[in-house]
Amino acid sequence: MVTIIDGKEVAASVIEAVKASAEGYTAKTGGKVGLAVVIVGNDPASHAYVGAKGRMAKECGFNSIQHTLPEDTSQQDLLALVNTLNADPSIHGILVQLPLPKHFNSEEIIQSILPEKDVDGLHVVNAGKLATGDLASGLISCTPAGAMLLVRKIHGKDLSGLNALVIGRSNLFGKPMGQLLLNANATVTMAHSRSRDLPGLCRTADILVAAVGRAEMVKADWVKDGATVIDVGINRVPAPEKGEGKTKLVGDVDFAACKDKAAAITPVPGGVGPMTIAMLMANTVIAAHRTAGLEVPVF
Repeated sequence: MVTIIDGKEVAASVIEAVKASAEGYTAKTGGKVGLAVVIVGNDPASHAYVGAKGRMAKECGFNSIQHTLPEDTSQQDLLALVNTLNADPSIHGILVQLPLPKHFNSEEIIQSILPEKDVDGLHVVNAGKLATGDLASGLISCTPAGAMLLVRKIHGKDLSGLNALVIGRSNLFGKPMGQLLLNANATVTMAHSRSRDLPGLCRTADILVAAVGRAEMVKADWVKDGATVIDVGINRVPAPEKGEGKTKLVGDVDFAACKDKAAAITPVPGGVGPMTIAMLMANTVIAAHRTAGLEVPVF
């Protein structure tokens, strides 16, 4: 029987631990964990994400602050806001919602956030710490951190002797996911659009992680019998069975077919997705504890 990995359930357990840690922080310091989210422009999807993050931060007992800036905000004005938040001791985490409008140099904005407040885990200092195996003092990008928790639910913390393959080499997910798997002693292959014989590479993987943004690309005959499949893709595709003009969300993996080959698999939606906001909350409470010199919670 295949195990359908329930990301909602794991995320809920992380959130409960975050709430307890936030209460502990308040009891010891008298202050609240502070998260500032900055959004520029009117992109509906971005506003939906930011709203969800703000609601979850409040549920966790954080001081949640949102800065909503107009589309025509300048690079300098956004940098000035980030610098103000960097200097505010009541703010422990800063998140600038991506993508920014096209006239921004997004990389400059992200790198202007203090590494210790970079709860998205995108600053080069945090990426460098992960790359050198320092998981104790940096902040890890939220989606790979969440995906790794789902892997650990199946295999535990030590992945010695297991072959892991990550399809996708983005800075946001693929590279940090590969580093996390390597740090857990897996033998890691990074596959991408230039890889030869991608199906053949996938068939060697005990842990197969798909993060390419191509709907249902991974087919059943790509999956090794008994593999763990982590699907990070979120793709909206037509769903004529629901009615004319209707759509549905699917992953990068052909779930219906692959679940008969895999021993464990994440669904879309309800797999990796819920973990991202949960790990954002975890990073924020970790950052607050570090700043206060308190024992840092482990998730």
